[in-house]
Amino acid sequence: MLISHFLIIVVALIHLWIMYLEMVLWTKPKGLKIFRMSPQKAADTKSLAFNQGLYNGFLALALIWGVVEGQQQMQLYGLVCVFMAGVAGAVTVGKKIFFVQSVPALIAMLAFWQFQYA
Repeated sequence: MLISHFLIIVVALIHLWIMYLEMVLWTKPKGLKIFRMSPQKAADTKSLAFNQGLYNGFLALALIWGVVEGQQQMQLYGLVCVFMAGVAGAVTVGKKIFFVQSVPALIAMLAFWQFQYA
């Protein structure tokens, strides 16, 4: 379980970073560069990005809570939500999102299932 917990925490940290990018750095030079946006587009979408960042924080919280409390259902719920968010992002925004969100979640799910049923 230690490996799966480590991987789940890695996925949570990715989402805390995404939350920070979307809620704090969205209109800053680093955010503009990462998201390849003009200052005007970033300003126009700032409130949407803030809201989206909050949801990424919720995903991270579910994962951390699941690990800290030993709640396997919460761990799996969080990983499935992250995976599906990555799929939705890949379809609507860009394929890179699949690799940033869905792939780490899938790896963590595989580790979770291996230790769950080993």
